[in-house]
Amino acid sequence: MLTKLKPVWLYVTAITLAGFGLILHSVPEAGMRVADDFGAFWILAGFIVLGEFFPIRNSRTDGEEGEITVSTIFTFALMIHFGTGPALLAQAAACLLADLRAGKPGWKALFNSGQIALALGAGGAVLGFATSGTYSLGVPLFTSADVPGILLAAGALFLTNNIVCRIAIALYEGAPVIRFLLADLGYHAWTNCVLLALSPVVIVAAERSLLLVPLLAIPMAIIWSIATVYAEKDYKAYQALHDDLTGLPNRTLFYDRLDRALLEAKRKGTKVGIMLLDLDRFKEINDSLGHHIGDALLRQIGPRVKEVLREVDTFARLGGDEFIALLPSVGSEEDAVEVAERIITAIEIPFVLDEVSSGLVIDVEASVGIALFPEHGADVDTLLQRADIAMYVAKETHTGHEIYADDRDQNSARRLTLLGELRRAVDRDELELFYQPKVDLSTGDVAGVEALLRWDHPRLGKVAPDEFIVAAEQTGLIRSLTRFALERALRQWQVWRKDDLIVDIAVNLSRRSLLDPSFVEDVKVILAIHNVPHGHLLLEITESSILADPVRAAEVCGRLNELGIGLSLDDFGAGYSSLGYLKRLPVQEIKIDKSFILGMTDDENDEVIVRSTIDLARNLGLRVVAEGVETREVWDSLQSLGCDQAQGFFLGRPMPGHKLPEWFANFGSPSNLVPTKQSRTTNLTVVPKRDAV
Repeated sequence: MLTKLKPVWLYVTAITLAGFGLILHSVPEAGMRVADDFGAFWILAGFIVLGEFFPIRNSRTDGEEGEITVSTIFTFALMIHFGTGPALLAQAAACLLADLRAGKPGWKALFNSGQIALALGAGGAVLGFATSGTYSLGVPLFTSADVPGILLAAGALFLTNNIVCRIAIALYEGAPVIRFLLADLGYHAWTNCVLLALSPVVIVAAERSLLLVPLLAIPMAIIWSIATVYAEKDYKAYQALHDDLTGLPNRTLFYDRLDRALLEAKRKGTKVGIMLLDLDRFKEINDSLGHHIGDALLRQIGPRVKEVLREVDTFARLGGDEFIALLPSVGSEEDAVEVAERIITAIEIPFVLDEVSSGLVIDVEASVGIALFPEHGADVDTLLQRADIAMYVAKETHTGHEIYADDRDQNSARRLTLLGELRRAVDRDELELFYQPKVDLSTGDVAGVEALLRWDHPRLGKVAPDEFIVAAEQTGLIRSLTRFALERALRQWQVWRKDDLIVDIAVNLSRRSLLDPSFVEDVKVILAIHNVPHGHLLLEITESSILADPVRAAEVCGRLNELGIGLSLDDFGAGYSSLGYLKRLPVQEIKIDKSFILGMTDDENDEVIVRSTIDLARNLGLRVVAEGVETREVWDSLQSLGCDQAQGFFLGRPMPGHKLPEWFANFGSPSNLVPTKQSRTTNLTVVPKRDAV
């Protein structure tokens, strides 16, 4: 750990060495003064050990469990009665034994002993400087004039102990040191004041008779029991309002604070801002590295973000990888954007997860949605909904942060409505598959069809596929749609077969299905149910679905290929890493994105891209399909370039399955689509050129 030269380990080492140096220095003094009153020392030391072994549990503001030990009462009494050396030695030994008994790491046990030794040393130094008391035969000679000095010594002991300990915690957790020092300072000062105030009672009892000291166990036990009960109640109340994993305020506490902030803002006429934060691709971290890594990352989000927020702001966890910030007073939209940018910048600093895996570094990005009161809503629910809408816009557009806008809300509201109704559309038979033919450029024969999902909404009319499919992709609903498309397409294949029409069918595969290990078995079952040979099914995948998890996507594609199911890389050229995946994925064809095909006869750059893609595919032994062929000019150009197949409005629009045989009969094999040097045969029955891929 020290080789990493991290501040926390340097700090811990320095405190531990300094503390134990002080302990060794105190041994001679302790031996001399203990000998003067052996019995009293061991009785008080015994109570110190009991106080360390049975602390009162409480919760810190960061969500971690803390503790208060009643040993402070007897330690301070021991210091006043015997001096710093005996108190320091007894407390350090008791602390070390208690930590080892509790199973704490060795370095932490040594640090705790070292830091309490330094705190007692500071208290003892103030006691010696601010009082005129001396020790004679183990009896301290203090007068009423020394009371202020004794109080100062108690304060020095408390402050040194609190500061040294909490600096270590702040450094370890990456929290702001000053803010962490001030957190709960009043609470800890009050409890320590109560405990230290009882020390004179112990001294008076010890001076009167050692037999009275054990009797103090009864009131101490009562104090311990009452304090424990209240601490447990306080902890349960804390748990009800804070997130178990991160210690941040939870949804309930956030709602309460937001409600209070809105009331105050309405009274003062000020603005309130909320920022909904969602980590990008967090699921990939959980899936690939494990949930324990994801949890460790989530625990570091709070301290990192709170560094860039004000003391009056609230940062809470809503659940999963969703967090939210409350700005009770914000000047303008520009101010809110500035805070959002600071949050994003803080999140983008790599996270080091030494606590779960030594040296593991993770890069994370976040999307932030901003909503302001009163511009975007006057109540809690409206503001949260609109911050959520803005966050999804930021995620979809990859802008990092977005402020709520009405026009985006209309689109989002429509999307939510569509998602709700889409779940029922399958049962109501509102969804239908249309089929668009693919034609061989060299022969003019129909090479296959692509199944395309269509939705004729009873109220909204025809809903564009891009609209409802993109919405479904963001939920688990896309899996149901993919299965629906597969079953309907293969059922239609059997209907065509009875009409002596045998044709390959291509079905688009969603990203969620491609990354689902059980999908391959589902496809096998559906093929078996409809009795369709595997070679007549072609699944189209996109680069974006592969990029989500290349390893798992390659595995699923490999298993599909082993079954003889064809694979097509759709929208080729529109992604980012096509060439890298072509050599690793078992695809049989690539489909050139229509954005290049539509303008290839007018734009030389598009024509060069199409030509290069065809040459690349030919060299790799892959079939090339051109999408978006809408004119004869484009058709002729593709023929001259040696493209294999074409698909587009020039050849045929998507149509219901029952109309395809009629289209085949009318389409035939028109000679004007084929170079005159080739001979052709017209067939109404289209037999594929292969039985299996």
